[in-house]
Amino acid sequence: MKKLNQFETLVIDEFEEEKFHLPTHSHTYYEIIYILKGNGIHHLNKNLLPYRTGDLFVISPDDEHYFDIKKSTRFVFIKFTDTYFNSNKKLSCDEFLLNTPENFMRDHSLKENVLRLDDTCKIILKNTIENITKYNCKTNISSSPIIFHQILSIFGLIKETMRGMNMQITGNGIDNDQIISYIHQNIYDPKLVQIKTIAHHFNISLTYFGAYFKRNFSITYRDYTNTLRIQLIEKRIIHKQMSIKQIAYEFGFTDESHFSNYYRKQRNMKPSELNKN
Repeated sequence: MKKLNQFETLVIDEFEEEKFHLPTHSHTYYEIIYILKGNGIHHLNKNLLPYRTGDLFVISPDDEHYFDIKKSTRFVFIKFTDTYFNSNKKLSCDEFLLNTPENFMRDHSLKENVLRLDDTCKIILKNTIENITKYNCKTNISSSPIIFHQILSIFGLIKETMRGMNMQITGNGIDNDQIISYIHQNIYDPKLVQIKTIAHHFNISLTYFGAYFKRNFSITYRDYTNTLRIQLIEKRIIHKQMSIKQIAYEFGFTDESHFSNYYRKQRNMKPSELNKN
């Protein structure tokens, strides 16, 4: 099975299996999964969703899933990173600029229900998947307007089907301003700014959060929190607002020694040497 590597933003993979090759798992990328033939149970975020020929699923990095195959199943996986849509924004319609496909794929209702397309939409979807797989022989699929618009048309079919099933499209986008606000509010409590804590708070996959933060803020999460913490600490030292012991306590260090070791590691000097320099 084909996997995305660091140089690819889009991969199309078609294969057939009698037993799914992976246990319950998550990814750092997104997947559109089409069932060409077969049936079984799709285990998606602890929901058991029976699948059959013609069904469609969307998976985001926040999800965990596995296929319990009952009858030999042929899959088409369309795998892409969020860079794929960002690099093709010029081709997007206004609706998808406001509510990106990545955010749309996080919608909880898509993880709790099997989409039931009407006969017309089934035919269109089947033809669209065939168009995409046929074009997969090309070497430039990630930059192809043809493939891009075919993939966007799948989202159009999903939205139309959801409306027909009276499923509300709520979206579950990640608000970058809220992430930064959370960090600044909780930088004084080391436990609250641990990656596992903030990823859980914003319902982002733990394995995906680091890559997401680096891509959106152009700095690693660890470097950002360390820089913010050091800046706040140095303001207090320079203005002599608090003693070293009080600063250590405010920022959640176990004692002055722990605080001094942390500061020395970041600045290569003792906290007491800051004003001298």
